[in-house]
Amino acid sequence: QLKYAGEVTLAQLQTLAVEEVDLLTLKAAGLVRQIIKQVKVVKSGELTKKLSLNGISATAGAKAAIIAAGGTVAEIVVPPVVKKLPKKPVAAAA
Repeated sequence: QLKYAGEVTLAQLQTLAVEEVDLLTLKAAGLVRQIIKQVKVVKSGELTKKLSLNGISATAGAKAAIIAAGGTVAEIVVPPVVKKLPKKPVAAAA
């Protein structure tokens, strides 16, 4: 799983020339490898420009910095996985 997860810093986002940032934007800019399926933004460096993250998660500190710069964070909401327990056999009435 880890080989499909990537990390991007606020400083790297600052270098982008776009306001709408999603996974495809990060791949096109060369900030993450093509194999990456999930990205998390971490608070490292400064962000002074307004950005809108779409489908990218962020740490609490990174979210605060993005919102403070006037941006927004729209994460993908993944429903929790519910495991079904195997049914117990019903004892036959004697």
